[in-house]
Amino acid sequence: MTFSIVARDPASGRLGVATATGLPAVGALVPHVRAGVGAVATQSQTNPFLAIDGLVLMAGGQTAAEALNVLIGKDEGREDRQCIMLDASNPPAAWTGADAIPSAAHRLGEHYAVAGNMLANETVVPAMFDAFAATSANDPLEIRLLAALNAGEAAGGDMRGAKSSAVKVCGPGQVPEIDLRIDLSRTPIADLGDLLEAARESGYTEFVRSRPFSSLI
Repeated sequence: MTFSIVARDPASGRLGVATATGLPAVGALVPHVRAGVGAVATQSQTNPFLAIDGLVLMAGGQTAAEALNVLIGKDEGREDRQCIMLDASNPPAAWTGADAIPSAAHRLGEHYAVAGNMLANETVVPAMFDAFAATSANDPLEIRLLAALNAGEAAGGDMRGAKSSAVKVCGPGQVPEIDLRIDLSRTPIADLGDLLEAARESGYTEFVRSRPFSSLI
């Protein structure tokens, strides 16, 4: 039902997720990011607590692989789940349950991971993986994430066609620097690209980066 990527920029420490699906409002449940801690995409028959609890465990010092292993072991619906998880410094981790609707797969890189289920074909995940790898490390992380989504869509994407998309990126502050969603559209990934461009050109992203970095209490 969904194709996603989680990634970090090792130079800046920024962490992010981009995702698209054939249902509305993918940004409500799938992408989760916590500054300095990690990024998670939880999908298929989505269990949001794989992300919510995963970020808590990673904040407590567990690696993504350790956290995901603990949570999958406790999740009785694990065979219907798909999850990719990345902490701030270690290799990413992934789970694709045996009952995830095919085509379903994941692939892990050094600083990123890609996963999808209910895909149009088996080329979607490799296309996303290769597209991210082909981007410049000097480009903003959100641009690189969007390149992967576009590649996935071009390869076939969700077998029903994408209807929603989202991108979320955290820098050093607790408020996400990028948190954009297209909740329902016939062209959600193209629309997300337009929204991201507008946010960047308007100065909105710089405004968010300038907000206070610490709590008042």
